[in-house]
Amino acid sequence: MIYVLTTVHVIVCIFLIIVVLLQSGKSADLAGAFGGTGSQSTFGPRGAASALSRATTVAVIVFMLTSLSLSIMSSRKSGSSVFSGQKQSAPATPATTPQQAPATTPQQAPATPPPTK
Repeated sequence: MIYVLTTVHVIVCIFLIIVVLLQSGKSADLAGAFGGTGSQSTFGPRGAASALSRATTVAVIVFMLTSLSLSIMSSRKSGSSVFSGQKQSAPATPATTPQQAPATTPQQAPATPPPTK
């Protein structure tokens, strides 16, 4: 099932790329980027939708559905999900070895302070 869904997803992706590239712009071209007035407003008047815009809408809907389906199927297969919190394991504390205090001999450190005058 996942192979069929992946194949449909790839075909829809290629179709969506082609349909978007075939559509004409809003006639603003480069002048619209610098504040020039094009022949239409920013969003343009909403006329009758062309066949390409309807095909784009259908392709986007199918693309989103296949994307969500593939995501759900892969998360069920692996047993983890983006939405489920991953359990953080406590960091391992390094094993500490007991350190011995340095042995002091009477020659190294005097047991009593020298008398003061």
